[in-house]
Amino acid sequence: MAAPKKSVEKEAGQEKAKGSPPEFTKAQELAALRDMLLIRRFEEKAGQLYGMGAIGGFCHLYIGQEAIVVGMQMALKKGDQVITGYRDHGHMLACGMEANGVMAELTGRRGGYSKGKGGSMHMFSKEKNFYGGHGIVGAQVSLGTGLAFANRYRGNDSVSVAYFGDGASNQGQVYESFNMAELWKLPVIYVIENNRYAMGTSVTRSSAQTDFSKRGASFNIPGKQVDGMDVRAVKAAGDEAVAWCRAGKGPYILEMQTYRYRGHSMSDPAKYRTREEVEKVRHDQDPIEQVRNRLLAAKVPEQELKAIDAEVREIVNASADFAQRDLEPDPSELWTDIYR
Repeated sequence: MAAPKKSVEKEAGQEKAKGSPPEFTKAQELAALRDMLLIRRFEEKAGQLYGMGAIGGFCHLYIGQEAIVVGMQMALKKGDQVITGYRDHGHMLACGMEANGVMAELTGRRGGYSKGKGGSMHMFSKEKNFYGGHGIVGAQVSLGTGLAFANRYRGNDSVSVAYFGDGASNQGQVYESFNMAELWKLPVIYVIENNRYAMGTSVTRSSAQTDFSKRGASFNIPGKQVDGMDVRAVKAAGDEAVAWCRAGKGPYILEMQTYRYRGHSMSDPAKYRTREEVEKVRHDQDPIEQVRNRLLAAKVPEQELKAIDAEVREIVNASADFAQRDLEPDPSELWTDIYR
């Protein structure tokens, strides 16, 4: 018997949250706008370079989900760690990694964060406490739990944030990590970026429990559903989760209800959803437009907002130029960074 059909809005738990999140100051709104625009313009440029053949392999774009990582970074402090899966360029930029280095890695150049040897899914920055970029589905959850264990062992108050998607939520190692994290009260925030479709299958067809905030219930891990398209809601939930972890209470789950505008990767035509569905989310919920509209309503001159966009475009264009002009790695690099 066929499963009953559900509306697009309800199938991902995308009903509008009751009440409004705490308001941002003008400075916070402007900072969030710039950071989200940087990710959006960077990803748009990466898509163009991929289409031109300058980027090879896989390329998973973060367009539409920018509010999640930007809002979470606003809740963190220096020393906190971030780890994620393969849709990772936005996380890198939000952590403060340079656009030049990220784009150069995408094009396989020696100026990239992994010296041109890692590509899209394998970039790291110890200086920015960014621990990847991982191509194996759900692998980062165990590693992020390990980062939290290290923090607990060292006796510091740092928090690790492990990002993963609705598809990865069904992996076995995720639940092993949940169990360990709660047993040892590890300071880790599990951020589930529920963009509704995983690699291309609706959550209603792949998950028996579509309220991902409840995935830790059997381990006594608290969880919360968040409007992942509103950077204010993300930051407020992040503050709550961070406070919980820093207080020594153990892990916390945040389900960010979001939406990716592009396919799973650049090779995905996304025929499993309609163009009308995508356009409706863009029109009604776009995270960048929400901030922009609030700033305009607060009488911030439109020219000031255009100037921010122009500055961001200049950074991104410069990164694309650098990534295409930089030299490829010397063949001798094949023998470095290898365990024997």
